[in-house]
Amino acid sequence: MGLISDADKKVIREEFFSKLANPVKIIGFIGKDHCQYCDQLKQLVQELSELTDKLTYEFHDFDSEEGRKIAEQYRIDRAPAVTITQDGKDMGVRFFGLPAGHEFGAFLEDIVDVSNATTDLMGESKEELAKIDRDVRILVFVTPTCPYCPLAVRMAHKFAIENTNAGKGKILGDMVEAIEYPEWADQYSVMAVPKIVIQVDGEDKVQFEGAYPEKMFMEKLLAALE
Repeated sequence: MGLISDADKKVIREEFFSKLANPVKIIGFIGKDHCQYCDQLKQLVQELSELTDKLTYEFHDFDSEEGRKIAEQYRIDRAPAVTITQDGKDMGVRFFGLPAGHEFGAFLEDIVDVSNATTDLMGESKEELAKIDRDVRILVFVTPTCPYCPLAVRMAHKFAIENTNAGKGKILGDMVEAIEYPEWADQYSVMAVPKIVIQVDGEDKVQFEGAYPEKMFMEKLLAALE
């Protein structure tokens, strides 16, 4: 039985995939841990790929030597995870866990943004992001039922895309499904979602909760870089 209804497939084709400009490849990693929803993750990506010839995918065994090498190439440090690439080019857009519930819409919007290599961020935000030349990782802890979480996930992903567009590729935007990664959520005492953790050069710098608007989110990022 399919995960996406025929009615939803029609909407996805017309409202999202009609906007795709460049080929998109979803690269996924499956391991032995946290794999309660791995079959659904693979099925979801497969069903989406059947809706357009501009979307392809590949999955790798994170526990194999070959799979781990490919994961390192895309800066993936655990599985299950998928990264949305522009035909293999790393854009820093990643999902750790199944993009289900409210996150499915964010997943579709990210596919469009990666395909077009552009976002709707303000010009001043794009200018600030173009300057960032340090390793930044934005973790956004979510749950599928959280209606505000996709806003935070999308903001992190837009930041990553714009930094990549500027030729830097230094920002990673990570959705982390807290229920699938309980020990990761415990590490940051995630009690409410979305919870955002901004790391700079591998160190935790700023943490906050809530779906902040663009300007406030950018202020948090710049504070982490100070």
